[in-house]
Parts: sequence; C-alpha cells; structure tokens
Amino acid sequence: MTLEIDETLKKLFPGLQVIELQMNDLRIVDKNESLEAFKREVQQKVRKSFNSMEQIRDQPIFRSYRDFFWRVGIDPTKTRPAGEALTRRIVSGKDLPTINTLVDSYNLASVMTSIAIAAFDLDTVSEEGDLFMRKAREGEEFKGIGMGSEMRLKGIEVVIEDMKSHRLIAIYPYRDSDDSKVTLETRKVLLMMCGVPGIPLERLEEAAKLSKDNVKRFCF
Repeated sequence: MTLEIDETLKKLFPGLQVIELQMNDLRIVDKNESLEAFKREVQQKVRKSFNSMEQIRDQPIFRSYRDFFWRVGIDPTKTRPAGEALTRRIVSGKDLPTINTLVDSYNLASVMTSIAIAAFDLDTVSEEGDLFMRKAREGEEFKGIGMGSEMRLKGIEVVIEDMKSHRLIAIYPYRDSDDSKVTLETRKVLLMMCGVPGIPLERLEEAAKLSKDNVKRFCF
C-alpha cells in the first residue's frame, strides 16, 4: 500500500513528505515489563535534555509542526503536535501512557526523534486501494480516536483518504481515525512517519528505523 500526495498540496507545502512502514504478524499485548523499563530509560534521558517548557517550545522540529498546524486550521497551543505533547508530558514529571505494546513502541520512537507517527490497522484499510493525501472538503465528516462523535471539517485541513472505501483515515498529522486504530487484535499495521515543511528526510528515516526496532523488540 502506498500513499500519494495531491500535487496541489505539494505546491502549497513544499517539503511535505512521509515514510511508510508496514509490519505483519504482530503480537500486541496490553503491557510488557521490558517495554516499561525501556520507557523509564527514555524518560530519564528526555528530562535531562530539556530543562524547561520554553526549551521545548523553541525546538526546531516542534516549531515546524506548529507552523504547519496553524496553516491547516489546528491551534497548536490547544492541540500539541504528538512528539511535543509526549515530551511536555515527560518534562512535567508524568510518565508516558501505557496503551498497548505497539502504540507504546512507536510513541517512544516519536519521543526519541520528535517526529509525529501515525498507525493504521491494515485489516481495516482496503488492501486493493491506495491512500491519498489531500485538502479536506468542507462538510466532510471524520471521527478520530477518542472522539465521541464525528466532526465536520472546515475544508482547510489535510486528510488521508482510503481510495477504495473513500473513508478518511486521518487528519494529517493530527489525529487518526477511530475505525482504523490499533488494538490488541491488530496483526498488520502501517506506520507513517509524518513530515511537514522544515523537517529533513533524515529525521523521518531515523524515526522509521527506531519504530521498526522497537516494534520488533516488543511486538513479536
């Protein structure tokens, strides 16, 4: 399965790019003690790396995401980019959430690289179709993970569409669809390293490598 980015979107946002990573034959559980220990190691390093919230705010990768958020109708002071939100949580003294071993694995890669990472259960996405990133259409409906009901889009958001079913599976790079979320039953997953203008390809490649390493270590 491949993602195509609309040509108009590429012109509007030069440098918009993603890296996809598909992993099969997964074994996902609620919690793994080795993974929890690894989380604690990473959290300790993050707390030593950032002394204040102001330092997080000025981090270049987070700034690139915030700039993009403003341009696609998302207020980053209310909804933080994923890597920034996780980093702020750690620096404030809280631990990373325990969701399941797959989500926790790529969340760690996100923390370690500052890159936003999306994940889709491939058994819920049409295997015959590809994915298409485009501008939303005004009035389109989307229900993200954790949302009680569908939201109507304004038409300025960037979305990812399953071209076979024509369902929206993500508002990029803000929230994934509830329908395609990763669960304990997930066996095949598509991980997406979400780039925006200003983020170098090398950082996305690093996030892909760490995600793959973490998932292999804790989900097989």
